[in-house]
Amino acid sequence: MFIVMLGMISGITMLADDIYNLSGHVIDKTTRKPVANAYVGVYGMQGFYTSTDSSGNFEIKAVPPGIYKLQATCMGFKSLLSAEYIIAPQMPLIELELDETAMQLNEITVSSTSFRKIKESPVSMQIIGLHEIEKSPGGNRDISRIIRSYPGVSFSVGGYRNDLIVRGGAPSENRFYLDGVEIPNINHFATQGASGGAVSILNADLIREVQFYTGMFPADKEGAMSSVMDIRLRDGNIDKHSYKATIGASEFSLSGTEHYKENTTFLFSVRQSYLQMLFKLFGLPFLPNFIDCQLKVKSRITPHDEITVVGLAGIDDMKLNKDEKGEDAEYILSYLPRIKQRTMTGGAVYKHYAGENIQSVTLSYNYLRNENLKYTNNDESSEDNKTLDLKSTEQKVTLKAENRRNGKNWTIATGMDGYYSSYYNKTFQRLFVDTTYISQYMTKLGIFGWGLYASARYRSSDEKVTITVGARFDGSDYSAEMSRFWKHISPRISFSYRFKPSWSINLGAGMFNQLPAYTSLGYKDSDGLLLNKDLKYMIVRSGSAGIEYNNNEMMVITAEGFYKRYVNAPLSINDQIPLACKGNDYGIVGNELLAPTAEGRAYGVEASIRWQIPSKFYLVSSVTLYKSEYRNDKNSKYIASAWDNKFIINLLGTYNMNKGWSCGMKFSAIGGAPDTPYDLEKSSLVEAWNVRGRPYFDYSKYNQFRNKTYAQLDLRVDKMLYFHKWMLGFYLDIQNVTKSTYREQDIPMSTGVIENPQDSPAQQRYKMKYIKQESGSMLPTIGATVQF
Repeated sequence: MFIVMLGMISGITMLADDIYNLSGHVIDKTTRKPVANAYVGVYGMQGFYTSTDSSGNFEIKAVPPGIYKLQATCMGFKSLLSAEYIIAPQMPLIELELDETAMQLNEITVSSTSFRKIKESPVSMQIIGLHEIEKSPGGNRDISRIIRSYPGVSFSVGGYRNDLIVRGGAPSENRFYLDGVEIPNINHFATQGASGGAVSILNADLIREVQFYTGMFPADKEGAMSSVMDIRLRDGNIDKHSYKATIGASEFSLSGTEHYKENTTFLFSVRQSYLQMLFKLFGLPFLPNFIDCQLKVKSRITPHDEITVVGLAGIDDMKLNKDEKGEDAEYILSYLPRIKQRTMTGGAVYKHYAGENIQSVTLSYNYLRNENLKYTNNDESSEDNKTLDLKSTEQKVTLKAENRRNGKNWTIATGMDGYYSSYYNKTFQRLFVDTTYISQYMTKLGIFGWGLYASARYRSSDEKVTITVGARFDGSDYSAEMSRFWKHISPRISFSYRFKPSWSINLGAGMFNQLPAYTSLGYKDSDGLLLNKDLKYMIVRSGSAGIEYNNNEMMVITAEGFYKRYVNAPLSINDQIPLACKGNDYGIVGNELLAPTAEGRAYGVEASIRWQIPSKFYLVSSVTLYKSEYRNDKNSKYIASAWDNKFIINLLGTYNMNKGWSCGMKFSAIGGAPDTPYDLEKSSLVEAWNVRGRPYFDYSKYNQFRNKTYAQLDLRVDKMLYFHKWMLGFYLDIQNVTKSTYREQDIPMSTGVIENPQDSPAQQRYKMKYIKQESGSMLPTIGATVQF
């Protein structure tokens, strides 16, 4: 098929155009007035520059198509290096905002590094732009996979999960924001109580860039302990409409932009997966299907007032392919439930620009509906065979207000937020500890929560010193302990000093709180009593120190050490392991008896190189060495956590050739994860196996052995064809080119034959067999996109 596509490409390449005009305007970020006589150029491209007119408008003519940043400079303002833009047909007008400078300038100086920095966090932060999103090998334009190339980010081996594991922390420790609106989870088929899933719910066609924090989180972002992913969407086109259709690795999508009059733009996306068809064709025992949609509306009411509305919704349905045969299929079918999920996020952000002050009010709503249903041997003929029937709903309404004051050297932000969360859970579940019992309860829980925060950033006039300090207070009415918000202070400070033109040191320290998952807070016994009222806000105290070298504006080399210390972490009473070590499988986590006694620590060192030749070459390389450990309480010994892979190595490079061709390569290696042997005695019991459909771990030997190291090589080739009013693109992405295999311990499984039928039901055991556990097939993907 790819050969046929190459033939088609060769036949239409002769018709392609090569140049486009780039238009936009430059405004003062504080006054919102146009900036005249500003220099605007395409960064890294000689000869492509112009100056703004008296109305702040500019036009750069005959720009070759591609992905570029823009540079803007004007006397009395700080130089700006913009986010990345795709220069192509139907591209929107670009708005650039300049900050006034405190320095007295006598002439314009044009200089900048290729890599943007964000004022609020000089340490532990990465910016992922359009180039990485569009062309990262193995990423399939899934933002959860693309960020794996960066320091401190681990990944699930085998490619079937999007668990985000950052600096040895659990998947539940991350927070996500979409244009300032919080999203509880960014994945389809999400693990309730954590943050992982199968595939991203976000369409990359709408993303402008991602600001990814692995520490020293901004004070206005509550609840993060490992990372914050701040996703910025593109703006719609104010003077024309355009549409983009894509066939990707797992779905069809249609996105586009429209406008209303001269002040309102619309951005939308709709996606429909075809995974059910592919999985059935490949003979897999589960058949996932999803639909999602996104919306962004931005309206500039006056020059000083604007409102942005964002929406996100997903529908997930995972059926079981009961006709599939074979041991592997038999095992998966024995435990995997039927899963249905509904996800929705909606929010509105109002901003008022009042000179040096920017006031904003955000109102948002989150919704998650999760249903799991399972029968022993998938036999639905009798309700006696039912082992799991879970119906759960989470809803959250949040109101947030903030004032941000931008001075010449200072930025000061103060704000408050409040929310109301409702949690409903109706569960029927057969469990086995020493004997089979039924856990059946219904929860209706409402929680009021609140937060106050303030932060200040100072940047010296010569831009050598940047200091950020902040704090926030959080509380909720779940319990008397949690309502004492003055006990839940989260202070933070970061410092950056450029002691030589190419050298900087970066330091940071902070303490961060997180409310336990609703699945844990709402867990009840059969009498309707909440069992986890003693839980507390989880706390992590973290620090980092690093050094940065910036050479010739094209290369950045960094090294950073980090340390994290966890307290008040929930401990599973039944399994005697921290809850943070769970959450890397489908379903739900946290709905069990817990105690706030577990502690943890993670520490290590990261090194990275980012090298960019604008419009030609891009390379990201990172190495992380770390340890992640937990203990049940302060008197216990530390043991390796489930996320303790020891090391992560990533090397990603892309190269843009002539005629719209580009190629890329990504190499990833990760240390073997700790593993726990199975409890064969317990797993072989007929009653125990029938309620679970899979073996039980022997938690008395928790994480006492380790799997082997795994490495993977991904390749990608892109071809873009640009015409006068439309664009056509193709790509071939091959994951795991070398067919590397990840080997885990063999899984004991019931044969269905009872060895001792003469004994009582409580003593009967199945004859067991072992299934080899390997993953790592080569996965080629062909995709196409057309924009018009």
